[in-house]
Amino acid sequence: MKRGVIAAVLLCALTAAPSALADSWLPHGADATWTYSWVDSQYNTTPTSEQVSVKSTKGNSFTLGWTTEGQGNASDSVTSTGTIALQENGGGISVVSPFWSSNAPPPSFPILCANAGPCPNSLASTYYNVIWGSLTPLLAEPLLRGTTWTGVGGDQSITSTSTYVGTEAVSVPAFSAPVVAAKIRTDVVQAGALGDPYGSGVKTVWWVYGVGPVKVVFQHAGGATAPVTIAVLQSTNQTAKPPPSDVNWFPMRKGLKGTYRWTNAKHLAKPEVEKFVIDQVANGSSRLLVNCLSGPIRCAGLYFLTQRTDGLTNISATVKAASLAKFPPLGPAALPATKRRHFFTPFDLMSFGINPVLGEYPVAGDAWSVGAGSSEFAVYGVTGKSTVLGVQKVTVPAGTFRALAVRTTMKQRGFPFGSGTRTSWFAPDRGLVKLQFKHGDGSTSLVELTK
Repeated sequence: MKRGVIAAVLLCALTAAPSALADSWLPHGADATWTYSWVDSQYNTTPTSEQVSVKSTKGNSFTLGWTTEGQGNASDSVTSTGTIALQENGGGISVVSPFWSSNAPPPSFPILCANAGPCPNSLASTYYNVIWGSLTPLLAEPLLRGTTWTGVGGDQSITSTSTYVGTEAVSVPAFSAPVVAAKIRTDVVQAGALGDPYGSGVKTVWWVYGVGPVKVVFQHAGGATAPVTIAVLQSTNQTAKPPPSDVNWFPMRKGLKGTYRWTNAKHLAKPEVEKFVIDQVANGSSRLLVNCLSGPIRCAGLYFLTQRTDGLTNISATVKAASLAKFPPLGPAALPATKRRHFFTPFDLMSFGINPVLGEYPVAGDAWSVGAGSSEFAVYGVTGKSTVLGVQKVTVPAGTFRALAVRTTMKQRGFPFGSGTRTSWFAPDRGLVKLQFKHGDGSTSLVELTK
């Protein structure tokens, strides 16, 4: 039998999933205020008190302002007044143009620019230390186990790598008892500034859900005698809340790999076996390579997945395949047959019809849907709904897992094979471990992780 050769290219528009939680790692209600005290072991040894407040907010964008005025500081303490513009977007919380503005840095502080002229860079306030080296994003979301991100500065050649270390209890004066915080470590390198190596070092920020940063420690480069900057939250009118779960149901981890077995008694004469590996990762996005090992399909695929505040989404895929399998056609009817979707790999089955595959911080009962007017409908011609069922025990050849189950019901008008009920199981730090797609034509596709 002659194999038909098909090159399939998929480009999906990102579809926002409903957030499972309405709170924020940095709330910005109009009345929100925070008071910090900070010191530098060499350049600001007298504690300086600063009040931070929300100056303006519009949609997902907001501006914070801070001042040392009226805070009862000693006469020799550092004075600072400034603003910083931020935005909550798909990648998390970022600093946006016009970035920040404040009075000039104290003359006693190292110059963090390449020349002695006017220099906008400063580490003479709490929020300057919070944002230093990690502007976009300042805080990546969702915060899941293994989350890392990188940043690059402009003229000052600042580079950084931030890592979500995990959660831990932290004690600060703002709260009567320890609060659970997300710990973010940022390794910062600045080269070419007159004040080198003051702008380099290891910065650790503790973020409390519903509050924002509660503690900052910047161990500047230069050895055991190098300066250390510490900022601690003294008071706030915000309420500390438990952080969302950081379980990573589909890790964007370079080197993650596995092998799947896919069966369909009606359409596959023998099991299809395929392997995958994540070979590139950058700031919440990953490139996933798929190769067919045995069975009626021969394929080589390239998938790009993102993990953002709109959830886990397959944003694009390119698959070259030759198949002996005689699958029924898929829609939508509005597209020519050469541009319609195909099922060549488990990831085609996983992401077909409805994106995101998983919402942000998914919990049992979460649901999202696509309708006839959605951007997903233009790609797939599918209407349907996904619902998180909760954590279930599931056994596959690769082992037994406590996996998050997601059920999707979908209808592709005129195409029974693209309609039906799909249940996907995702295991922590492994990703997809099982998928069952009960197609509308009466057949069932079963995908299981074998190793």
